[in-house]
Amino acid sequence: MNTKIKFAILGFGHIGKRHADMILRHAEAALVAIVDTHLNIDSNTYQVPTFNTLDELINANIPIDIVCIATPNYLHCQQAIQALQNNWHVVIEKPMGLSSQECQQVIDTATANNKKVFCVMQNRYSPPSAWLKEVINQNLLGDIYHVQINCYWNRDEKYYAQSNWKGKKELDGGTLFTQFSHFVDTMYWLFGEIKNITGKQYNFNHQNSIEFEDSGFIQFEISNGGTGSINYSTSVFNKNLESSITIIGQNGSVKIGGQYMDEVLVCNIKDYQMPQLPKTNPANDYGSYKGSAANHEYVIQNVIEVLQGKANIKTTATEGLKVVETIEHIYKALYN
Repeated sequence: MNTKIKFAILGFGHIGKRHADMILRHAEAALVAIVDTHLNIDSNTYQVPTFNTLDELINANIPIDIVCIATPNYLHCQQAIQALQNNWHVVIEKPMGLSSQECQQVIDTATANNKKVFCVMQNRYSPPSAWLKEVINQNLLGDIYHVQINCYWNRDEKYYAQSNWKGKKELDGGTLFTQFSHFVDTMYWLFGEIKNITGKQYNFNHQNSIEFEDSGFIQFEISNGGTGSINYSTSVFNKNLESSITIIGQNGSVKIGGQYMDEVLVCNIKDYQMPQLPKTNPANDYGSYKGSAANHEYVIQNVIEVLQGKANIKTTATEGLKVVETIEHIYKALYN
């Protein structure tokens, strides 16, 4: 395929702009449209048609290959279905949706229209995460005894005041959907489904800004044996503290930590020499707060290669569905 892959972006907040920048930098991609209800765009930077709604974009009959959906959580699935029905492929930002039922509807619509769905879980591209996946795939740790994920971030009143959907249960979904789904994905990616979930949830200092928990701890068993736990909070003072995963196995222990799971802190594996890893990209910086690794360039690269017939999708809709299912199971345990 010699023509550029034509992208439209639906939702032009922090993440939508991140998609736009990656598309504009890629020689084999073209940004052809932007959709947002509150557009404030530098026309000299983007120089593309802009629309206020997805319906307006559809009615404009612009040639489009794929739509990047970077709107509020509750809109992801319904907009993906509408785009798929219009014969476009879709990239869906995390979370894929707020229920496994609606995620399955996206998959069914994609199948019916012979279109592809890409889910954004960019933490998989970080060198420490890719290295850890190889360690697990090669069974270097032997039997897994225990896995612990810690996610301690700051999301203050100002963060929730920036929008009319964040913090609302029906629109946001909850802390695990909006802040920490990347780390639930890491757990699923490495170890598969979890079972026998128990836990507790709390709201320590967000009573005036959110309709769900700001903190929780979860215990579970992983599918191939061993136990695990997730401890998380958005109540950390002033700035993000830690995102980490510790794995204890038969033949060794490893820990990836730092603020964004971006550093290998421990590698103690029997008869194994830690390789030199490439440098990790910094976190996405949104001014008043920071998020996970800025790896969207790899997402866009995978989209282009897949649509050119050169590669397979690295984060499939089925995997996006499984992450949503896992979060549903966790919340059922926490709130029942």
